[in-house]
Amino acid sequence: MGHTLRRGAGAALTAVAAAAALVGCTEEPRERVMPGPTATATAVPQEALALAERYRAAGGDPDVYAIQLEDGPEGVPRVVLRTSNADQADAIFRRQNTSVTAHLTTKEGVSFTKGYLIDVFGPDGRLIHRMDARP
Repeated sequence: MGHTLRRGAGAALTAVAAAAALVGCTEEPRERVMPGPTATATAVPQEALALAERYRAAGGDPDVYAIQLEDGPEGVPRVVLRTSNADQADAIFRRQNTSVTAHLTTKEGVSFTKGYLIDVFGPDGRLIHRMDARP
């Protein structure tokens, strides 16, 4: 009987620890998600193709074929990437995000002092990633 109580207490402690871990994860989100389209069927603007060409010529990710800058809410830039890579891996998104934003600030003179919004659409026009990088 004592053995059963210990096993039950251990299970209860495990459940409490798991719940605490979940609560800890949800208290401080690393990324805020904002509303917006989940697919794009519109034609790519010529300026977005040209910007992506400059980005790739400077050593950027060859999968990024369009980079569009738009006015987001409250003067925050919205970056829209179109990629030929359908892989939704977070590491790919992080690499593209870092590379594109670095190019935009250093080579194109874009200011992200208020943060930025970024959407990445895959080859079929569906949303792959969305991030709100405002402070």
